[in-house]
Order: sequence, then structure tokens, then C-alpha cells
Amino acid sequence: MVFKRRDRRPIYQIVFDFFWPKGGWTRAFHYVRHRLRRLPGTPEFIARGIWAGVFTTFTPFYGLHFVVAAVIARLLNGNLLAALLATFFGNPLTYLPIGVLSLKTGHFILGTQFDEGSHRSLLGKFAHAGFDLWRNVGALFTERDADWAALRLFWNEVFFPYLVGGILPGLIAATAAYYLSVPVLRAYQKRRMAKIAKKMTALRERAREQAARRAEEENHSG
Repeated sequence: MVFKRRDRRPIYQIVFDFFWPKGGWTRAFHYVRHRLRRLPGTPEFIARGIWAGVFTTFTPFYGLHFVVAAVIARLLNGNLLAALLATFFGNPLTYLPIGVLSLKTGHFILGTQFDEGSHRSLLGKFAHAGFDLWRNVGALFTERDADWAALRLFWNEVFFPYLVGGILPGLIAATAAYYLSVPVLRAYQKRRMAKIAKKMTALRERAREQAARRAEEENHSG
């Protein structure tokens, strides 16, 4: 394969790179910030995409965040690439506090009890629910009986409270990201346009000097 890695990474290296990418999360953050600044469009257009991406990280649709962010950005008429990049607001370092906050808020709104130990296996609960779903789908084509009890428990205790509870903190975080991004993007775009204008002025001055020099040489030769 053309794009296959020459040096195959062991499983432990893949897991480690997921939680701590090469160069660290600081480098990843600066890369995303650099890409966001250079996106085309008005600051508001880009910031609406950022809003969509940040809000998406507070939803329990793990594995589908790119899709959800793209849909929300489309509805808000925001920059699609900005939405996808902004989903990196959710990463292995932030998913735990986001999940716990969303679960606590959701259980508070629904009037149910939050299990203080549930955050210790939050990702495990999602993985286990996905495994149960896959197994039950397979049961539709085999003689094995489907058991939806674990998924029903997951829906009631984790997914639905997470879905409800993530709305309020998601709105707050996304709106804060929007209003912080607009002036930063506007200042960057103005500075970039000023640099481009300065370069264009310098090129025009150089072209005029070259034209004047050629005219002078032609006069001397004539």
C-alpha cells in the first residue's frame, strides 16, 4: 500500500500516541490554532464553525463527533473545517472532566442520582455498550438471543443524562469560544492583510524602479 507505514507501531505505542501525540498536546494545540487562523472567510463565519465543534465535544456521540460538528456547522452556516478542527477541544485530557460535568448536570436536571464512581469507567461503559449493541445486531442473524438489558441500563444511567446534561455546559463553552475567537481572528486577518499589502507595495515599488532603470538605459543607448 502506498500510504502504509514502513515501521509498524506496536499496540502500546498506538495507545500512548492517542493519549499523548508526538510533540505533546501543546504542539497539537498550536497546530490547530494556526490552521484556524489561516482559514478563509469572515471571523464570524469561522467562529460559528468553532462554536459547532466545541459544542459537539459535550455530546455523548463518541466516534461521530466529526459528523455531528459538520451537521451543526451546516445549520449555523459556519466554516466546516473550523468545526472539525474545533472538535479537538475534546481530547483524552478533557473528555473526563467534560463527561463528569455533563453527567452530573444531566442527573441534576432529570432528578436522578449520579453515581460518583461512574466517572472511573466512563469510557469503559461506552465501549461495553458498543460491544453489546454489536453483539445484539449479530443476534438478529443467528440463533442467539438478543439481550437489551445492559443497553437499557446504559441509556438510563449514562447516555441520556449525558445528552441532556451536556447541553448547558456545551452552550456556555461554545459561546465563550465564539466570542473569544472573533476578535482574535479579526486581529490576525487584519495583520495578515497589512503584511500582504506591504509586500504588494514593495513589489510595485521594485517594479517601478526596474521600469525607470530600463527607461534610463534605453535613453542612454539611444
